[in-house]
Order: sequence, then structure tokens, then C-alpha cells
Amino acid sequence: MTEPTNYFSTASDDYLTFRPRYPEEFFDYLVDIAPSNAHAWDCGCGNGQASVALASRFKRVSATDLSATQIAQAQARNNIAYQVGRAEVIEARDNSLDLITAAQAIHWFDHQRFFAEVNRCLRPGGVLAAWGYQLLYTGTAMDRCIEIFHDEIVGPYWPAGRELLDDGYAGITFPYPRETAPTFFMHNEWSFAHLIGYLNTWSAVKRYREVLGRNPVEEYLAQLRKAWGNEQQLRPVHWPLILYLGKKPV
Repeated sequence: MTEPTNYFSTASDDYLTFRPRYPEEFFDYLVDIAPSNAHAWDCGCGNGQASVALASRFKRVSATDLSATQIAQAQARNNIAYQVGRAEVIEARDNSLDLITAAQAIHWFDHQRFFAEVNRCLRPGGVLAAWGYQLLYTGTAMDRCIEIFHDEIVGPYWPAGRELLDDGYAGITFPYPRETAPTFFMHNEWSFAHLIGYLNTWSAVKRYREVLGRNPVEEYLAQLRKAWGNEQQLRPVHWPLILYLGKKPV
């Protein structure tokens, strides 16, 4: 089997700076539904955003990512063990984990292998939580502008797997019945410059640049600027979380 392409090793400091933050109340919910707060494992952890949030709620957190560059950017905590590695290999004992998470990452995984590891490592009643987000929305003309950029400008350059996220994970056969859960949102106030930084972290933008030698964000800048208006004006941006929660049968 060929190794997966890593789309997030370059500009990982930009990824840390410009990606939105998950809501704290969401992590409160995860620890509430886990069988205990002894050990959580964050797969595809990237720069450790979810890992750090989990570390304030779980006694022990293990976090793995394919990208050594992303791991190098992660915030250290005494109870987080970061490791470069594939999500499909979880170096934990059988029936030992309370929670396994995949934040904006599961669409890149080998699902058959990953779910086999999940089922091996989760304790009975343990929770698998996979979540992601699609396009931001503002309730303004910017929403259509971003949609065109996503679908038409860089659409052909999205890596295989992205369509699973765009379809709300409906194409993934998860190992356990989906649990009913509240709806969670990410909310931010961004400047125009922050929006541009965020768009430059998209994997499709990276591939576009590699293939064509041009930055599509720069080429589309006039349309983005017109839709935003005053570049100094902070504007609210929102994303609903796409969420799967499942529990290993007791």
C-alpha cells in the first residue's frame, strides 16, 4: 500500500495561526460522555489544537500525526505525548482508551484499518468522535464568493478524500451507531487579512500552486476584496461542526 500524501507539512505555522478554533463546550461534552477521563487519543492531531483542549480534561492524551512539521508546531503539555505516525496504527493496549478523536482529519484515513484499531483500543463504552467543518458562512455576499472559489477555482485540485467531508461524512461507514448529539458551531471575528491567511492553508490551494505555479488566492483577490468590503472591518464568520459520535458496545 502506498503512503498517503501529506498536504499539511508546509506552512504549518500558518495552519496554526489561521485555522478556526473548536468550541470549548464541545470538549466539555466529550469528557461528559466518555466512560472516564483517564486516556484520550487524538488521531491526525495536526498542530495539536484538539489535543491541548483534551489535555485540560483528560489525565493522559496521546496525539499522532503523519506530519513531523505539524507535530513540531504543537503546544506542549505535561500530559500530552505527541508522536509522528499514521492514524491507522494506535500504539495502545486493547480495551484501554476512553476516547478516540479525529478532528478535521478522518476523510484522509484508511477507514477499514483505522476502525479496526479503534475497535481494538477503545474500552467498552468508549467513544469515537470524528468531526470537521466545510465552508465558512457570513450571511453576506462573501458566502457565494467562497463557494465559487472552493468549487470552481480550486475544485479540481482537492485531494481524494475531501469529497467525504463535503458530503458531511455520509460516505463513511462508521463502526458504531451514531449517537444523538447537540449541534456545535465555531464562531470567530476575522479581518480580511485573516481570511486570506486561512484560504492559503487549504490543501487544494497548495496543489494548485504546485501544478500551475500560481497562487489562486492572489488571482481571486479582487473578487474576495469586493465581497468583504472594508478590509479593516472585523466580520463574524461561522462554521457548523460536522459530527459523528459512536460508542463501542458494552
